Amino acid sequence: MPDELHEWVSFEDPDEQRTWVFDLTYLTSSWRCIFGDGCQGVLTGPAEDLVQGCCSYGAHFVDEEDEATTLAYAERLTAEQWQLKAVSERKGGPTKRNKEGELKSRVVDGACIFLNRPGFAKGPGCALHVAAVEAGERPLDWKPDVCWQLPLRLEEHTDDNGYVTSTLREWKRRDWGEGGEEFHWWCTDSPEAFVDHDPVYVTNRDEIVEMVGEPVYDLLAAYVAARGTERLLPHPAVRQKAR
Repeated sequence: MPDELHEWVSFEDPDEQRTWVFDLTYLTSSWRCIFGDGCQGVLTGPAEDLVQGCCSYGAHFVDEEDEATTLAYAERLTAEQWQLKAVSERKGGPTKRNKEGELKSRVVDGACIFLNRPGFAKGPGCALHVAAVEAGERPLDWKPDVCWQLPLRLEEHTDDNGYVTSTLREWKRRDWGEGGEEFHWWCTDSPEAFVDHDPVYVTNRDEIVEMVGEPVYDLLAAYVAARGTERLLPHPAVRQKAR
């Protein structure tokens, strides 16, 4: 069996000229984010002690609307929730354009400006995430798109006739560009991150609904429920652990 073999399912959209394609192998897997619980980060060597997760390089915003949404929520952050709030104010805000003209969050001392570091009173982690939870709101509404979507990735292709194929799958090393292959560790490669009791399509329901819409999510959930997960192909990282 090829190491990277995945199982897929597709549905025609009930309302649009679109086909949805889902990576069943990942979406029915036991993956969960292990930030602060064994995550080695995305640097070129093991860096579990830094507790940076995938926040080392800052967040690239999809567009100005994505940036504006994050900035609006950042205004609600207090110094008790955000370790680098004063630094952000001194620098003129938490976002900037890089040399390539891309909008992104600032990087301070080797990681995203929104990342609280070890030793901070509330512990390490994203200040936006912390504040959203404390407000009883969804972290995905507060954070840059790339941050709440990871490690889900939605790709869309439109053919010459205007028909769209949308594919929802796991985020792989290659999706980071050339630098991804330099990571010492990446979570969807590692059996250590496949430890949840529930599958990804359940635990990440809100994120998936945000990306594909509730009617399409319901089609996916109904299909998996009808088929069952017992005979679905295990994720490559899980097969690796079993060998």
